[in-house]
Amino acid sequence: MEKGLDLIEIAPIAKPPVARIMSFDKFRYEQDKEEKRQRQAQRPKELKEVRITARAAQNDLQIRAKKADEFLNEGHKVTVNLFLRGREKANKEWALQKMEEFLRMVSVPFVITMTPKQGGRGYIAQITKK
Repeated sequence: MEKGLDLIEIAPIAKPPVARIMSFDKFRYEQDKEEKRQRQAQRPKELKEVRITARAAQNDLQIRAKKADEFLNEGHKVTVNLFLRGREKANKEWALQKMEEFLRMVSVPFVITMTPKQGGRGYIAQITKK
């Protein structure tokens, strides 16, 4: 009491119970910090989207592939959305070839969770990190 410290029971179940002499405020702060860190680790991973176009330049696709790499390294699922315009929608094999070409640019090992399928204004595929 002279030093302004408290007797804190750390492990009440243990035989004999474990106690520590320290400031209760500091103990409570450390507990809150640990709980916050655990909640952050439990947070569900988000679904991120990378939009590409079929006529995009090689450099543009590489930039998008790097962004997909970042998302995968963070543990997120990535939706690759190949956006088609006008007459591009008629040539499906060409569009799928562009999608596969983009997926080859992604350097992080991944698994295709949703195969490229037609949806919306083009093709959509979903990938996750292995």
